Amino acid sequence: MRYIRQSGDFKGIKVLVIGGSAGSIEVILRILQDLKKDLAIAIVIIVHRKSTSDSSLTKLFNRRSAIEVTEANEKEEILPGRIYLAPANYHLLIEQDGTFSLDYSEKVQYSRPSIDVTFESAAEIYEQSLAALLLSGANSDGAFGLLTIANTGGLTIVQSPETAEVDFMPKAAILKTVVDYIVEADYLPKFVNDLSAAQLPE
Repeated sequence: MRYIRQSGDFKGIKVLVIGGSAGSIEVILRILQDLKKDLAIAIVIIVHRKSTSDSSLTKLFNRRSAIEVTEANEKEEILPGRIYLAPANYHLLIEQDGTFSLDYSEKVQYSRPSIDVTFESAAEIYEQSLAALLLSGANSDGAFGLLTIANTGGLTIVQSPETAEVDFMPKAAILKTVVDYIVEADYLPKFVNDLSAAQLPE
C-alpha cells in the first residue's frame, strides 16, 4: 500500500463516496464482501451503468454484502451504517439537509450518474467529514470532483493505477490533484474497514 498522507488520521469522517467505471465492479464487490457489520459511516457508490432501470447491479452487490445495499431515493436521509447506490440514468446530489436529490440534467463525461456531480455535491455539504475513493475507469469522470473534495478538506483516495483493470480514471485523478492515499486493490477492503473503525468510540 502506498501512502501519500503520513498522518493517517481518519477521524471525523461521516460519509465515504466511491466512484468507478470500467473495471471497478469487482473491486467494489471485494470491499462489500469484507466489510464489517459495525459500519460507522455511510457509503455512497456511483458506478457508470446502463441508462435503463435495472436492479441487477443492486442484486449483485447484495449477494456479496452483509449490509444491505439500496438504491438512493429522492429526499432519502443519509444515515451511518447504510450503503447507497446511485440509480441508473440520474445524477445523485446531496442536499443541505443531508438527503439525496435525483437530477435528470444532461450527461457529464458522457455519464449519468456522473461521479464528478456527486463528489462535488458531497464536498459542499460534508467538507472535512467526507472521504472519497476513485476506482478503475475509462474516462476522467471523478478527477475534478476529487480535486473539489481535496480543496474543501476531505480525504481523497485513489486505487493504484497499476492494480486497476482500466487505469485512465485513477491516473487522471492523480494528475489533477495530490491525493491523500493511493491504495492497491488488494488493500482497499482493509482500508475501508479501518476508515470506518476510526469513527467508532474507543
